[in-house]
Amino acid sequence: MSDLLHAISFDVEEFFHVANLRGVVSEADWETIPSRIDVGMDAVLSCLDRTRSKATFFFLGWVAERRGDLVRRCLDAGHEVASHGYEHLFLGDLGPEALDEDLRKTEEALQAAGAPRPVGFRASTFTLTRETWWAFDVLTRRGYRYDSSIHPVRHPTYGIPDFEPGISEVESTDGSKILEFPVSTLPFLGRNWPMGGGGYFRLLPGAVTRAAVASLERRGRPASIYLHPWEFDPDQPRYDVSAFKRFRHYLNLERTLPRLERLLSSFRFGSLAEVLERHAPQQESSPA
Repeated sequence: MSDLLHAISFDVEEFFHVANLRGVVSEADWETIPSRIDVGMDAVLSCLDRTRSKATFFFLGWVAERRGDLVRRCLDAGHEVASHGYEHLFLGDLGPEALDEDLRKTEEALQAAGAPRPVGFRASTFTLTRETWWAFDVLTRRGYRYDSSIHPVRHPTYGIPDFEPGISEVESTDGSKILEFPVSTLPFLGRNWPMGGGGYFRLLPGAVTRAAVASLERRGRPASIYLHPWEFDPDQPRYDVSAFKRFRHYLNLERTLPRLERLLSSFRFGSLAEVLERHAPQQESSPA
């Protein structure tokens, strides 16, 4: 096994928080829906422990307020706790002032649960794009050291296809700098192809994901893989959504845990903060 450390992260949200279910689950109903987050968190934390891996957990502030015990459980196991915003809203639906408030509420929830002030952030559904570039101003003003909200792919909802796919440095309008650590892609035929987790982790055979991580490793570039606790819960309730959304959300849920265990056993994985400590100084800046 190589000495190169890759990054693994989990966006901590309930199954009913996801964008695919926005049309059928109202925020007003969140408090009445039975929580299933322990199913996925138990599976994830046990897997990380078995493989002696560390991770970053991007918590929704909404979850942290109600489940401070999960925040503390992650911290006690030596994992990093970071911010995923408060209510899983797209950046374009927030705007600068609302994002500032959203971050503040999440920081307070995490700190009330015993976590240090977060230094990392990931926006809902990777919605930091050229249109929401102002988010970097908000993040640097609030003291964040890194972001993981850009996906350098072509996608109808998000993505900056020409963005640096590795670790880079972004400058905000006031001259402050922040590190960007995107979810991993694999270059092929002049494009960046998604392979860094989420639905792609469940859609692609496990061997393909491992081969992609190995390819990045040979180039000396750390991979960044992400998943959600709900992806480890095959028995979660099924909602009546479009066939495409149903396919994207429920595909191969029963395979996520064994695939993750195989991946973590094949490579060395740590938190985003750990990987940035080792690799950020070696990266070139990305143009804003």
